[in-house]
Amino acid sequence: MIGRIQGVLVEKNFPLVIVSCNGVGYEIDVPMSTFYPLPRIGEEVTLLTHLVVREDAHLLYGFISAAERAAFRQLLRISGVGPKVALSVLSGLSVDDLAEAVASSDAARLQKVPGIGKKTAERLVLELRDKLPKTIGVVRAADGAAAGGDVVNALLALGYNEREAAAAVKQVPSQLQLPDAIRHALKHLAKP
Repeated sequence: MIGRIQGVLVEKNFPLVIVSCNGVGYEIDVPMSTFYPLPRIGEEVTLLTHLVVREDAHLLYGFISAAERAAFRQLLRISGVGPKVALSVLSGLSVDDLAEAVASSDAARLQKVPGIGKKTAERLVLELRDKLPKTIGVVRAADGAAAGGDVVNALLALGYNEREAAAAVKQVPSQLQLPDAIRHALKHLAKP
């Protein structure tokens, strides 16, 4: 199983990218959420990957974050959802948005993703319910620079509970980048 690729980005044509690693060019399909933050052609890139082996092909899918890859793998476990549909879901919704839609049983939101009909959306809501990270009511940045969900996840990973994390995120100015937003939230939590 190929779990990670690190090399030079030599081609970018959504959804396909080619990464050259030790003289071998790997064709990797990626969702939009991974495609846009990729570096320029000729620069170093690292992608977490998932290999799908079929009778007629070995297909490699790449992701910028572990959360995206985990969501992709959960989507593949659902009957009727193949790699192309899973990529479409992750191109149409961030992992946080997907988890939020599933937690709130919002099948209509999932139906807005190309390739997802009513029955598939309902199946996604039902089967992903306890398999994606729970999102809590956080204030998200209007421009997405310091997404509240990412700050909350960082605080949860540091051992804070959901209530403390949600309260700290509400104090974070929306214009901050993610590392600064996390620092700001930690400063708020450190106050007596």
